[in-house]
Amino acid sequence: MMRHTAGIMQHVQPTALELAIKRCGKAFGTVLAFSLAINILMLASPLYMLQVYDRVIPTGHLDTLFLLTLMGGVALLILGLVDYCRNVVLARVGRWFNAAVSPILFESAMRSRLQGDASGAQPIRDLTQVQSFLGSQGLVVFFDAPWVPVFLILIWLLHPWLGAVALCAAIVLLAISLFNEWVMRKPLAASSKASLRSTLQADLAIRNAEVVQAMGMLPALQERWRAASESGLDANQSAAERSAAIMGFTKFFRFFVQMLILGVGAMLVLEGQLSSGGMVASSILLGRALAPVEQAMGAWRSFTSAKLAYVRLRDRLRAFPPEQAKTSLPAPVGRLSVDNLTFVPPRSDRPAVQGLTFAVEPGEMLAVIGPSAAGKSSLCRLLVGATEPSAGKVRLDGSELKHWDRVELGAYIGYLPQDVELFPGTVRENIARMTEGDDAAVVAAATLANAHEMIQQLPLGYDTPIGDTGSSLSGGQRQRVGLARAVYGDARLVVLDEPNANLDQAGEVALAEAIVKLKRRKVSIVIVGHRVSTVLQADKILVLQNGRMELFGPRDEVLKKLRGTQTETRPGQQPPSRPLEVAEGGQDAPAGDTPAATRQQNKG
Repeated sequence: MMRHTAGIMQHVQPTALELAIKRCGKAFGTVLAFSLAINILMLASPLYMLQVYDRVIPTGHLDTLFLLTLMGGVALLILGLVDYCRNVVLARVGRWFNAAVSPILFESAMRSRLQGDASGAQPIRDLTQVQSFLGSQGLVVFFDAPWVPVFLILIWLLHPWLGAVALCAAIVLLAISLFNEWVMRKPLAASSKASLRSTLQADLAIRNAEVVQAMGMLPALQERWRAASESGLDANQSAAERSAAIMGFTKFFRFFVQMLILGVGAMLVLEGQLSSGGMVASSILLGRALAPVEQAMGAWRSFTSAKLAYVRLRDRLRAFPPEQAKTSLPAPVGRLSVDNLTFVPPRSDRPAVQGLTFAVEPGEMLAVIGPSAAGKSSLCRLLVGATEPSAGKVRLDGSELKHWDRVELGAYIGYLPQDVELFPGTVRENIARMTEGDDAAVVAAATLANAHEMIQQLPLGYDTPIGDTGSSLSGGQRQRVGLARAVYGDARLVVLDEPNANLDQAGEVALAEAIVKLKRRKVSIVIVGHRVSTVLQADKILVLQNGRMELFGPRDEVLKKLRGTQTETRPGQQPPSRPLEVAEGGQDAPAGDTPAATRQQNKG
């Protein structure tokens, strides 16, 4: 019950997006004040025409004309300055809004991606769209709209018939505007969804350009992208055609009403019920009264797109709220414990990891082995806190990972995923985890990972720029830079997922030596691997099968059980699981610190 109540309270609490909009209220108040001044100054033109026609022309007083022109010019100059200030305030509001929301949204996008969301950078694009609308002329319409009744009243004061014409025109334009919103809602929503799908497909295809090019997948992917894009284009064209029809009728009606009010005004002048200046002034006032309604129709598409983007952002931030501040915990020594750990991937009912319980002490190395899809990579992500468990606990020095501040915890964890991703920047920046870092610490990490000499061979050494995902480096080089990044700083727990997947023999030796150094520094190590040279450095071995623990214990005991399982299997029968070839030359290799040591003992 308490959990349900807490969930409801969390849902009701305003998001950072809504709070940012609320904090814009003071700036919007300033914009509203500027709009008041602008709309009052807008009266300069009709007043000028009223006085010229009613006083200057009948009397022929040039001094009065000069004075009126001077006053009107000053009023219009002030109007221009105030309008400039209003636009500057709106632009700054948009920029402030982006700065206030983007860090939280970036964190939310990262967390949602870790939980299987595939929207990529779309939230950032949504934020840009909302920011653009906040700083655009489309928002100005909403601040000018409240002054429409004021101009209608002024027209009514000139003559009730003119006021009736203006009021009817405003009602018709408002009805057209509402009809426009109703007609455009579905095609714009469909266009937005299709655009999201096509953008995601294009991003994915471009990210995997090598695979696409090598296996001739471009036509098939291009067709899929074209189909998604065509759906969006069809919806967009439908919206554009409907909008064009409505805007065409609106333009006709707008000009007709302008002509009609002049005609009615002329009739009233002929009947002596209105002056010539009043006729001209009513036409100008009508134009000002109807302008916000007409502009709203023109800005409706951008408003609708911004509203849809806002709703997507709000829903995302509600689903993935920012993490609350955590109590700072003392630096860990690296004692890892796992208790009944279970993880069920999103949109799946089959656990990837189920009921695991084990511990790794500082200075120990745990080797995790098992067949493909046994849950090894899922376990790695759970151990470093990249994925939250469905049940059970992962503790570092007795504290659950979720109780740690993520930034503080990250300084004590090193992680080398199966697919090493580097970021645009230099080799040094990537090793330093994209921080300023310390040169000595960067070199120390590279030396510990036995990557220092390899980095020195690069064109600019540590300052060598690398492209997206480290595309300028080979697979083995990325692996070694990734290992240096994992051991950078004061890492107390290092998790390596298939660290030797892209390494040659020299890289294998470097990895083995790095593991020896880490163990001497009392770093807890968890490594996923299939090669004997790596597993024989382990103190403990965990064998996974379908996400469950099949074997766990000291290395020699587990290897002995594995060998016994394989020898007991009948000829021609497939063993239950063969996660590792445990024997070389028919015998188990004794423990050694490096592959070289292993080979020497095997020869003996």
